[in-house]
Amino acid sequence: MRYISTRGTAPALSFEEAMLSGLARDGGLYVPETIPTLDPATIAAMEGQSYEQIAYTVMRPFVGDTFSDEEFRACIDRAYAGFGHAARAPMVQLDQGHFLLELFHGPTLAFKDFAMQLIGQLFQTALARRGDRVTIVGATSGDTGSAAIEAFRGLDNVDVFILYPHGRVSEVQRRQMTTPTESNVHALALDGDFDDCQAALKDMFNDFEFRDGVGLAGVNSINWARVLAQVVYYFSSAVALGAPGRKVSFTVPTGNFGDIFAGYIAKRIGLPIDKLVVATNQNDILHRCLSGQGYHKGETIPSISPSMDIQVSSNFERALFDAYDRDGAAVAQLMDELKAGGFDVSQGAMQTLQDTYASGRVSEDETSAQITQTLNTTAELLCPHSAVGVKVAEDQRVKGTPMITLATAHPAKFPDAVKAATGIHPPLPPRMADLYERAERLTRVPNDLGALMAHIKENRSK
Repeated sequence: MRYISTRGTAPALSFEEAMLSGLARDGGLYVPETIPTLDPATIAAMEGQSYEQIAYTVMRPFVGDTFSDEEFRACIDRAYAGFGHAARAPMVQLDQGHFLLELFHGPTLAFKDFAMQLIGQLFQTALARRGDRVTIVGATSGDTGSAAIEAFRGLDNVDVFILYPHGRVSEVQRRQMTTPTESNVHALALDGDFDDCQAALKDMFNDFEFRDGVGLAGVNSINWARVLAQVVYYFSSAVALGAPGRKVSFTVPTGNFGDIFAGYIAKRIGLPIDKLVVATNQNDILHRCLSGQGYHKGETIPSISPSMDIQVSSNFERALFDAYDRDGAAVAQLMDELKAGGFDVSQGAMQTLQDTYASGRVSEDETSAQITQTLNTTAELLCPHSAVGVKVAEDQRVKGTPMITLATAHPAKFPDAVKAATGIHPPLPPRMADLYERAERLTRVPNDLGALMAHIKENRSK
């Protein structure tokens, strides 16, 4: 199994090389050269299997010879052992034909745990075998950072630095990043928004002297292994509702496009998905683009669903790569235009995107109203991101095809928004009940690339 860059000029890599590299050296994102497929009988056999068994079946063809069967199974088992629900990703029914996929039972109460816990195990196994050490730098709008810190804290072969926008994440998200005591993890509060954090991260990867000097690796959703791990819960949930014997649809609240792109990969593998629906908040660049208005950056407006407050959706580049028939030069041109503010999508590529994805936008008032309505009609308490998904799903679902909405975070991660909508202050699970009492450890950093790189050089393990 080989991985190629969306911009066409970086060398093809193995799974291990692509995983440890993160971003390609031409600035592109790695994708599989070919997509392995599973036949209907193999998918049907997943019914009644554990989440770990399904994960092994879905991901094994993509890993190649990087890990032995025994190593890969052991990594999967360790990754999900700490989840708070035996099913790992259980579903609840909201209405006839509408189901909520709860992806918040991991250590940091967000869907990012499904990928990050596994990546932590894969990194440690590969690096220990190689005798190498890496410096992971990540950018987060809230959930990726806490999931990365939780996955890598205390590991022997990794230093972790997470950039988050100062004052633009929830208190729970911030404390999850700033309260771990292990010396190999560092929370950096950057003066700027998430797009500034993400831009700094990409600039570090494109500075090859710095990249090679610190052994830079990435675990943002630019990392293919992140996307791959998220493919699994599409299979586990769809099979529970009758796949491959019936089609299902999915609605995904997303800002960076990685979670919905995982659904696209699931469909390419062989899962019978009818609709893949992108749900956005008021920062609706994805919805505008998929509606034919081009991809043009605007101002990032803070919202009650802050993990979606994004104008540059990194994984959309992977979708564009396939929409442009895997023409790396065309994608590189679009990304150059994006630096200047945005680009228009060609007619043929737009038709491909619209054939693959639907979309919807939800306002702040609609988000709050959906939290209230869902509680009143189902007794389910939604986080604001999940509420965005449920609202769009209600508008998009059709009779006869089950709709699965991804619940991407626990409501306790966003207590202010939930309390404002319902009057209920959602409690943290017992294992995190003392979060507000733990001491915080963070560094405030300017939005200055040179200062950031100097800080990372100085504070990583030598």
